[in-house]
Amino acid sequence: MCGICGIIGNNRSIPDRSVTISRMMDRMAHRGPDDKGTHNGNFHFFGNIRLAVIDIEYGHQPMVTADGRYVLVFNGEIYNYLELRQKLIDRGVQFRTQSDTEVLLQLLVHDGEDALKKLNGMFAFALFDNHTKQWMIARDPLGIKPLYYAILDREIVFASEIKALLVHPDIRAECNWTGLQHYLTFQFCLGSETLFKGIRQLEPGFYMKGSTGKVDARIRYWDTNYNIVDQTEESYFTEKLRSLIDEKVGLQIRSDVPLGAYLSGGLDSTTVATMASNHLGQRLKVFHGRFYDGPAFDESPYARIVANELNAELIEVVPTPEEFADILPRLIYFLDEPVAGPGLFPQYIVSKAASKHVKVILGGQGGDEVFGGYARYLIGYLEQALKGAIFETQEEGKHLVTLNSIIPNLPILKEYRPLMQHFWKDGLFDNMDGRYFRLIDRSPDIANLLTEDALSRFNREQVFSEFQEVFNHPETKSYVNKMTHFDLKTLLPALLQVEDRMSMAVSLESRVPLLDIDIVNFATTMPPQIKFQGGRSKHILRKAVSSIVSDTVLQRKDKMGFPVPLKKWLENGPVKDFVHEVLLGKASKERGLFKPSALEKLIHTESEYGRQLWGALCIELWHRTFIDGN
Repeated sequence: MCGICGIIGNNRSIPDRSVTISRMMDRMAHRGPDDKGTHNGNFHFFGNIRLAVIDIEYGHQPMVTADGRYVLVFNGEIYNYLELRQKLIDRGVQFRTQSDTEVLLQLLVHDGEDALKKLNGMFAFALFDNHTKQWMIARDPLGIKPLYYAILDREIVFASEIKALLVHPDIRAECNWTGLQHYLTFQFCLGSETLFKGIRQLEPGFYMKGSTGKVDARIRYWDTNYNIVDQTEESYFTEKLRSLIDEKVGLQIRSDVPLGAYLSGGLDSTTVATMASNHLGQRLKVFHGRFYDGPAFDESPYARIVANELNAELIEVVPTPEEFADILPRLIYFLDEPVAGPGLFPQYIVSKAASKHVKVILGGQGGDEVFGGYARYLIGYLEQALKGAIFETQEEGKHLVTLNSIIPNLPILKEYRPLMQHFWKDGLFDNMDGRYFRLIDRSPDIANLLTEDALSRFNREQVFSEFQEVFNHPETKSYVNKMTHFDLKTLLPALLQVEDRMSMAVSLESRVPLLDIDIVNFATTMPPQIKFQGGRSKHILRKAVSSIVSDTVLQRKDKMGFPVPLKKWLENGPVKDFVHEVLLGKASKERGLFKPSALEKLIHTESEYGRQLWGALCIELWHRTFIDGN
């Protein structure tokens, strides 16, 4: 695990960029406290900071082939590197180290772009050919590892984090209005957009190639596949899925340093922790976060049950409102740009606690997006069932969910009354894309929140059109596949950004076995009526792991998702003072983005699970940190 950066150019002496590369590496020092290195030639200058996990002694980067032709910087882990290494040895390749970095380098040298389809792992890398001056940068299929870039007049600059790009003398921190529109609507950016003008992210499943300072092509090498397999027996899917998850957890526990697991007490983290414990054959350290603010913010009883069953060492932490007010600005800095919800705060606190005990940690991220775990999927299908019953129609070709089948699963919606009230307010029985847009829209009252000047620049039709391009892309009539596809392509990379930044901020490597590419490919080709039977959250995953996961966890109907008691904290104390200072202070008023009166009202009236206040808070902190330079 590392932080990578580099400059590729022409008509300019690249070695003169040594100071810039050094500053870029300093900005990401938290990502790699174990080692750092640079390599430069006439047309490139690469930098790397390393968190040593595999082949600690000899995995130094940038890595160069013996003949000096190819140079690689790589962030991530290739989980099947031992298998790939043996195949390369069989082809006559000789290795100098035991690292997955050298396996990746040799695979790229021998197979070129075709190597990408052979990799099983999380990765972002850059390869430069000193003979041809050609280069390639690539990112893993699901966006587990980050990669950002800027195309300048005579050079390409890339890095694992945006803050590293901002030290380049030709890059300024300016707000990108398109990205800001996306954030205000979804609390993440779509496609390659970021909140920074001129800075883009390489999208998951893409690689880009060129020569010297020129981009020749940007190519998608992986996409979701919804060609449903010709199989109807549920047992086939449950047995194969259980076997796949077990195999992939076994791959991802490969480490030369101590390893642990997050344990929320939910289905996903319990599945991963259970299988990891079985593979390791030794006592596993598991980490859990909770709050003192009532049962709605405390899953620890479930985590304790699972830890006891696994004979795991459970380490609990309790984030406090004082910590929230103190470190949130710092977390925005680590994030580069805000995404997703307040859960990043407890995630950081738990990661920090874990980093004192282990260097690698496994988590259950991705289960909701891959297997249909969000409550909004159930809300969407409740409307679909009503629509089909009233109008005797079925948009999916066959009834995936009926009123009879969905009723037993509805208790999970008890905590989602505000969302349902908004959802049913208007647009009933609209098209699938219009309905799902309403379910994920974080800006339903944006007209009341933005100033007149900001509102005049907010193009809701454009945002909806960009949403439709993603939502309607897959060749499928299935509503659940369209919903999960959108989340897999947009929300998931945002959540993985949080996962990456909050763990790397404390020099901890986070791994997410449920997002193994083979598991995702298998899940997308499952018949929807098996994957999401009767509207039951994660139906097929529950069935697959029912023999190893406690019934207490399997039957839970109080899904939480690490909620933060922000509304309660706003009533008094340090969080109230902090939020008032940020949102109602001089800097926010002079920025002219939000109406102060609307913000003040929102502080007192937003519901427990509302997100507009959180979004406004993060945007103001982001402006202060990066645009104002504070």
